[in-house]
Amino acid sequence: MTEPTDAGAGSEAGPVMPAAAPDYEGPRRRARREREERRAAQARATAIEQARREAKRRAMGQAVVETKKLGRGTVRGLKMLMWTALLSVVVVGLGLLLYFTPVMSARNIAVVGLEVIPEEEVVGAAAVAPGTPLLQINTDSVAERVAMIRRVASARVQRQYPSTLRITVVERVPVVVKDYPDGPHLFDRDGVDFATELPPPGVPYLDTETPGPNDPPTEAALQVMTSLPPDVAAQIARISAPSVAAITLQLIDGREVVWGTTDRTEEKALTLAALLTQPGQVYDVSSPDLPTVK
Repeated sequence: MTEPTDAGAGSEAGPVMPAAAPDYEGPRRRARREREERRAAQARATAIEQARREAKRRAMGQAVVETKKLGRGTVRGLKMLMWTALLSVVVVGLGLLLYFTPVMSARNIAVVGLEVIPEEEVVGAAAVAPGTPLLQINTDSVAERVAMIRRVASARVQRQYPSTLRITVVERVPVVVKDYPDGPHLFDRDGVDFATELPPPGVPYLDTETPGPNDPPTEAALQVMTSLPPDVAAQIARISAPSVAAITLQLIDGREVVWGTTDRTEEKALTLAALLTQPGQVYDVSSPDLPTVK
């Protein structure tokens, strides 16, 4: 008999696989790998050097300085600070330009609100040299100088760019007049004696001992005059105030009004307006609840 050979054993073990072929590395891949290796080596060297320096600082008792990156908020804040500083420089430069140069100077002076006062008098009192930069003009000082004019009740000064200084004047209005040896003196609603001249038509004469802004009888008489309706005030020829409690009015046609004190002045003014429609010679409104006509 023929014995079986060992070939079957090899067949049962399966076919033999060929050895894997070595991976091929081209020039580009090799260059890239070398660059990465150099970077890694450099990073390791840097880390080692930094660790060595930190260890040296610790050994010498110095604090380790840590580098921190600026956040977005910090960067935004720095940018805002930079722009703010730049804007401030521009504003300051512009202000200096306008303050020291005649770019925006007072080439025109406009005066408004005048009825009696000549414009030349106001411009002269303002004393502003033509061509003065507007920013150099002290408007309060100019207003104070204009207000020194007797007939001026108040003055307001404004800069109107590019080249105008505006002066707004409120003139005093005569409410009563009083005779003096040098002529009639006009008084406004505050008791200020502001002019010596003939009064306009319809301004009543005042009878008090010492008229002025601080005289109580004068203040009482002016309070009565300014409370009257215009049609009634136009009928008053004279107002007498020997005291604050004994005020009387004399009308143009000779009729007389007993006013009394300044209490309930508004009510008395309304009562008198209605009472004057009745015939009589003496109208007593000292008590507005019980007015009388004689």
